[in-house]
Amino acid sequence: MSDVNRRIVLASRPHGEPTPAHFRLERGTVPVPHEGEVLLRNRYLSLDPYMRGRMSAAKSYAKPVEINDVMVGGTVSEVVASHHPGFAVGDTVLAYGGWQDFSVSNGQGLRKLDPSAAPVTTALGVLGMPGMTAYTGLLTIGAPKPGETVVVAAATGPVGSLVGQIAKLKGARTVGIAGGADKCRHLTEDLGFDAAVDHRSGDLPAALAAACPDGIDVYFENVGGAVFDAVLPLLNDFARIPVCGLVANYNMTELPPGPDRVPALMRAVLSKRLNFRGFIVSDFADQGPAFLKDVGQWLREGKIRYREDVVEGLESAPEAFIGLLKGRNFGKLVVKL
Repeated sequence: MSDVNRRIVLASRPHGEPTPAHFRLERGTVPVPHEGEVLLRNRYLSLDPYMRGRMSAAKSYAKPVEINDVMVGGTVSEVVASHHPGFAVGDTVLAYGGWQDFSVSNGQGLRKLDPSAAPVTTALGVLGMPGMTAYTGLLTIGAPKPGETVVVAAATGPVGSLVGQIAKLKGARTVGIAGGADKCRHLTEDLGFDAAVDHRSGDLPAALAAACPDGIDVYFENVGGAVFDAVLPLLNDFARIPVCGLVANYNMTELPPGPDRVPALMRAVLSKRLNFRGFIVSDFADQGPAFLKDVGQWLREGKIRYREDVVEGLESAPEAFIGLLKGRNFGKLVVKL
């Protein structure tokens, strides 16, 4: 085992888009676990859009990462030393080890993984936080009914791709919005979406309207910005909008120019009786067992599919994360450490 712990820390807070200069790679000693703790060797690191918010000091649902602290993130990790009765050396666990090679845990929040049941990286994606976000947000807030039209933004990402597939299993017509012909082809040919719309194609409002001739009953919001502008006029009466993410706005430093569009939005909310609800996956923590049971079964039966985008090396994490915020990834973004 190495005696060096490489860590990527937050060097400074970005104003606008993050750059590699906002991160710093450090080398330190491997931490020592004490009584009741385990030492983890982090094998895979999850990169997710929420991390951009943690780089900011603005008030949010979670505490920001402090300057010079390790960037946060979910990990698939191996127990390499244990002073905890519940974990043995060699166990593979889902942890929150962050952007570093080694971490120490008191066992709280660790979940043992069975590498023979599914590839361990699925615990960071389809069988992990992104998958549970899709499952709980769609079924609890979106509540799609057979024959309804469900539209999902960022549809080839780990959340959006599962939202669309679950909606199909529930009998809905599913339309995905993604960037580029390859991603749109993946939605219809590999994941079974009924239609796909390329938000880079030129006239997004017209393309989306053509794909949704009966309007939109459920819109799973991952993006905001111009995508939401195209969706809003198509929302049917009593449409449900689970608001999961607003990645188009994460790097904004000021409000966009133009007229105040809040009155038009609120008029639509009132006249169409729209149900907007923002949520964080932890709001539905009690649904964890049902999520693992249902999605695990659908995965084993081949009813859902997933795609991973794996990059090599901890040092690649900053550039990969910056690309994630620009939509460069294709599937669940994972760093192999």
